[in-house]
Amino acid sequence: MSTLQIILISLFIYLGSIGSIIGNTLGWYTLGRPLVASFVVGLILGDVNTAMIVGIPLQIMYMGNVTPGGAVAWDLSYATYIGTAAAIVFGKGMGATEVIGLAVVFAGIGGLVGQIMWNISYAACLPLNRVAYKYAEAGETRKMFIPNLVLGQLIGFAVRFIPAVLLLTSMTAASEQADFVSLIPAWLTTGLSVFGGMMAALGMGIILSFLLKEKYHIVIYLAGFILVTYFNLNTMAVTVVALIVTILYYYSSSKKVEVE
Repeated sequence: MSTLQIILISLFIYLGSIGSIIGNTLGWYTLGRPLVASFVVGLILGDVNTAMIVGIPLQIMYMGNVTPGGAVAWDLSYATYIGTAAAIVFGKGMGATEVIGLAVVFAGIGGLVGQIMWNISYAACLPLNRVAYKYAEAGETRKMFIPNLVLGQLIGFAVRFIPAVLLLTSMTAASEQADFVSLIPAWLTTGLSVFGGMMAALGMGIILSFLLKEKYHIVIYLAGFILVTYFNLNTMAVTVVALIVTILYYYSSSKKVEVE
């Protein structure tokens, strides 16, 4: 990665964690989501294909991540940006499942770093309350944006941007070693491949648990699976078939109601 690419990714790691300046919707709930973050990294590093391969499983894996009461169990922004960047940098020559496994491993590292940075940010922002109270007691309400916005964002930027730059720089230095991929032992590559496959299966299982509410939904899912796997139809063709069946079923049900 070039210096500019490292700076851009680190900047988006910061932007993906905030709810001010660019807004909560664009920041935390958009740039901070794994699928969007992976796409951004793919654009920056020039490999959107690999980014999407790892972005979809990461999005599914972290779909249930919540922050109750402000408690950050895992930092999605850090995890996805670091994990996707690592998959693109280190995953050259690897298969899809291996790349996914590699991304998950580095996402874990990034998520842990991000969690630590959140706690440091919380601690560093505590003294700002005293500054805000002083302005409030003095009736200088117009100056309260200084601790609430300026100083708060400077702390947030420092604890996210700087560690991200250091982490990405270390990854770049490691990737520039002579044929880094060949230094990875075969057992680790195999393990990443199996792990990546497990993550994809886990993600699909999570999605199905949300979608399959009735028993007949399983039959519909299996029908689509057979059409794609054994009849080699693409998803668009299966969608058209499903639409035709839906229309026929609706028309038949309507006629039956009219007759009754």
